Amino acid sequence: MRTMMKKAIYIFVAALVLSGCDNYLDINENPNAATQPPLDGLLANTTYNSGINVYRFGGTTSFYTQYLASPNEASATDIYERINTDGTWGGIYNMLSDLSDMQSLAEEGESVHYAGIAKTLTALNLGMGIDVYGDMPFSEALNFQSLFPGYDDQQVLYQEIVNLLDEAIADFNAENLGETVPASSDFIHAGDIEAWSRTAYALKARYLNHLSGTGSYDPNAVLNAVASAYASNEDDAQISEFQNRNPWGQVAVNNAGLILGGWLSEQVIDAMNGTTFGVFDPRLPLITDALPDGVTYRGTVNGEGRIGDGTVQEECYLTTTGFYSSDDSPLLMVTYAEVKFIEAEAAFRAGNSDAAYAAYLEGIAAHMDKLGVSVADRDSYLADPAVGVGASGLTLDLIFKEKYVAMFLHPESWVDARRFDYGYQDFTVPTNNELGTNFILRFDYPDTEYLRNPDNVPTVDLTTPIFWDVN
Repeated sequence: MRTMMKKAIYIFVAALVLSGCDNYLDINENPNAATQPPLDGLLANTTYNSGINVYRFGGTTSFYTQYLASPNEASATDIYERINTDGTWGGIYNMLSDLSDMQSLAEEGESVHYAGIAKTLTALNLGMGIDVYGDMPFSEALNFQSLFPGYDDQQVLYQEIVNLLDEAIADFNAENLGETVPASSDFIHAGDIEAWSRTAYALKARYLNHLSGTGSYDPNAVLNAVASAYASNEDDAQISEFQNRNPWGQVAVNNAGLILGGWLSEQVIDAMNGTTFGVFDPRLPLITDALPDGVTYRGTVNGEGRIGDGTVQEECYLTTTGFYSSDDSPLLMVTYAEVKFIEAEAAFRAGNSDAAYAAYLEGIAAHMDKLGVSVADRDSYLADPAVGVGASGLTLDLIFKEKYVAMFLHPESWVDARRFDYGYQDFTVPTNNELGTNFILRFDYPDTEYLRNPDNVPTVDLTTPIFWDVN
């Protein structure tokens, strides 16, 4: 919305100037000036900043999934106070606007592979937005049809996501007739179109699987998408090059400099240190450091703040050496591990317990391999009776629990939490919860929308579910 308004103002001002100065401007045209952004520039911007948007969303949703907790008592995000999400909303619409331009330019130049990337990233950004806001401006928001765009129905937009991904897959299978082909300016797949096709299929599986609680859910459609998606960790969609450092790495650097943030919640620590499930997860030392005794891992209770006065480390937080939070850590967008857990859930719901169990084990193993867990520790964990339960012992609870660990810091995990009705073992609402005994179910719309487009903003509160959240 912010980008749309800004562009609209520029166009309005330009129209006033041009109406009286056509001849003057003609003689002062610069023949060397670019008249439109190059596709390579748009590709670099949208691939990089779509990854940053995943971080932006995760920076808030990780408190709702209780990966993170504030070191300060009763922090707004911890206790479900209404927060302003202007930055998140603006990040989405900046991307949707640029991706719309990129798609149009690509189609004009018959560079169908660029068009396919634009559609894939549009689906990603739009999907993240719907999953936290519900109804959103889209059909009237990108091409200046209205300064006050109406909100499209979220269910209709979900079908648009699937349509975009199907069109993207067709584009990736078509011959690129334009002179421009994606290359090094692609921060995600470095111009590898087969990799982009697999990502489109992975996203299609993700969004179709979100419908698990609705009457339109089709587990076989999910599995069909999975079959053409990722085959290994090498296929992951991720950002590995940054302008400075991985943004989670910046959180860790800030924390080391006493700008406190990135503290880990008691919930995720207890899920991994043996407290909740009776088995120590070897990924935990690769995510955070133990306390000074070298063996203890303790998280912060959401809403209660840190223990003590901070002079002695008594709780765990993101560190500059952790897999997710070092300077050069990858920023994960869509992963093979996620795809395997999607497969496990869909196969389980389809009644194929053997396939579900095999995918469940592979999802765990893939994530451990990604983080660098040793083969011995990985296999020991998989063989533990709490994990290696056999096909007949597999439950949705186990699939969601292991996916919760594998999706650490990712906004997709909040979708799972709501679809699962926050049913993780021993998972509780935060202390001082503003919503009483209720879990939070959505973002409120940003302040900018209430100020600029008030007549169209839907009436919601933080317990208004997204359409797929049927429990």
